Amino acid sequence: MVMKRFLPYTVLLLFLFPRTSKAQFETVRDSVVQLYGIVMTADSLVGIPAVSITVKGQNRGTISNADGVFSIVVLKGDIVDFSHVSYKQKTVTIPRNLEGNQYSLVQLMVADTVYLPMTIIKPRPTPEQFARDFVNTKVPDDDIEIARQNNSEAKRRVLMRTTPGDGGEATSMQMRNISTKATYRGQTPPMNIFNPVAWAEFIESWKRGDFKRKN
Repeated sequence: MVMKRFLPYTVLLLFLFPRTSKAQFETVRDSVVQLYGIVMTADSLVGIPAVSITVKGQNRGTISNADGVFSIVVLKGDIVDFSHVSYKQKTVTIPRNLEGNQYSLVQLMVADTVYLPMTIIKPRPTPEQFARDFVNTKVPDDDIEIARQNNSEAKRRVLMRTTPGDGGEATSMQMRNISTKATYRGQTPPMNIFNPVAWAEFIESWKRGDFKRKN
């Protein structure tokens, strides 16, 4: 008996809900507008690139391309801002009574003049001061001088001591050690203290100052 009482209301709701959803969808679809156009200079009618086009109060926007052309989806009644670092800001309101879902626009922008504080450039007070500053000015090394310094004997010696060896060099050193141990297996290997070549290299290093303490 209860099911028979509520059955007409259930059928009525099933018919009303689809119609309500469809009506809401039609309303939203009718309010969506494709805004497109071009941003140009007001004096020479040249397209302005990199103009920021944003919907006021929302985190949506776009920028104009290299020719000043833009395209963005907005709603009827939205306020659209056009801004650029070199031009005065412009604001456009999308009409609420717009017929259709497309709105084309040619937006003209006026250059914004920025006045900087005055700067006075003065020469040196006297020729003597100019000569003094000119002589004491440090000129940075060019590429040729930097290359010459990098190829000097002292710089190469420092690089040899500080630059770590690569995998090939480490493998070669390990193989030489293994070969030396195999060659002198069962006997005492020679010591460089009795090697005149090693003594000559030691004396040259001593003269160069390689053993001085470096702070």
